[in-house]
Amino acid sequence: MSKTLEINGIEIKLGESKRIELPVANLYTGGEVAIPIQVIRGKRSGPTIFLSGAIHGDELNGIEIVRRVIKSKALNSLKGTVIAVPMVNIHGVLNQSRYLPDRRDLNRSFPGSERGSLAGRVANLFLKEIVHKCDYGIDLHTGAINRSNFPQIRANLEDEETLALAKSFGVPVLLNANLRDGSLRQSASEEGTKILLYEAGEALRFDELSISAGVKGVFNVLAELGMIRKRKVKKPAEPFIALSSSWVRATASGLVNDKKQLGDRVNKNEVLAEIGNPFGDILDTVVAKHAGIIIGKQNIPLTQEGDAMFHVANFEDTHEVAEHIEILHDLHLPTTDE
Repeated sequence: MSKTLEINGIEIKLGESKRIELPVANLYTGGEVAIPIQVIRGKRSGPTIFLSGAIHGDELNGIEIVRRVIKSKALNSLKGTVIAVPMVNIHGVLNQSRYLPDRRDLNRSFPGSERGSLAGRVANLFLKEIVHKCDYGIDLHTGAINRSNFPQIRANLEDEETLALAKSFGVPVLLNANLRDGSLRQSASEEGTKILLYEAGEALRFDELSISAGVKGVFNVLAELGMIRKRKVKKPAEPFIALSSSWVRATASGLVNDKKQLGDRVNKNEVLAEIGNPFGDILDTVVAKHAGIIIGKQNIPLTQEGDAMFHVANFEDTHEVAEHIEILHDLHLPTTDE
């Protein structure tokens, strides 16, 4: 680890903690817009990792995860550097929108360009000032509006070190996800930065299960990297790697009566939902194409023919995955006594 780290011309030395504002394109009202950054550097050397939330401006769980992490006393004995960026897409957060004002998806705009579109400029700035200075990164996401994701890690699991970090995160479901053109993960990997993408919850909502699992997951990864002390807790169950996953789409348009929920185990041809008309008649049923676990679903009880309704991951043994999902709920959801 370098003794000096510079972001936006500001030097952060070993043992220092600084808040930095990274300016991006201003609003047309003239108001200044800047990406807020908290840099925490340990006195002892170690890896450099970034934590990023709200690359999609309506995905808010990541903001809360980053807030809780940087306020934790666990970082008091940090080895290495944590660069925490709770809101990357500031314009999107201000507008409660997934996109930037130019209607581009920031996570499809990397590596970007200094003279490109607004999305391209933000992507380029974030890569140069943050990502290229890090060995690792954890990118925090949720499902889209009216769609929830079960806590899961998506990463290049063919890389041994990335697989070990993904397992250490502590969620029961891992997806070996291909790199997408224009994504942060693709651009980071080309520079040698290893990335975990955490998906959990729904846009524009705080979900305590997703947040709690995310916070503990971040600390588990920091401990795995030797950046903080390993806590004396029960070792999480070995996670399961999805062999494949697919969306089940609506076969008719109408009102939805869900028969299965996020995290449920399903069998091939099992009914996931019924689609009816306003008079109470059942128009069609939505069935699982294969056995698996529901890791994503549409929440709004209205659907149009062809809409993606249930995201089902395929595993060899769905019974064991379902048991580990129950453990995750027990670990992270508060009891009535609490």
